[in-house]
Amino acid sequence: MDVKVLGTGCANCRNTIALIEQVARDKGVPVTVAKVEELREIMSYGVMSTPGVVIDGKVVHAGGVPSRAKVEQWLGA
Repeated sequence: MDVKVLGTGCANCRNTIALIEQVARDKGVPVTVAKVEELREIMSYGVMSTPGVVIDGKVVHAGGVPSRAKVEQWLGA
């Protein structure tokens, strides 16, 4: 599963990456998490509020740290 976290490096972006990695580890779901900081690339997804989360090319979240339950749902855990 290819996960991208869109954001310029704020605390919420870092927390979102940590949460996704933790849930994936806890549930045994293999994920590749990439951080996208380039503003032009972030905007190419139509995300105006960060952090944004893109899973397998589809935007699933924008603005604020997602809940653990939401991340578990995305990862099918």
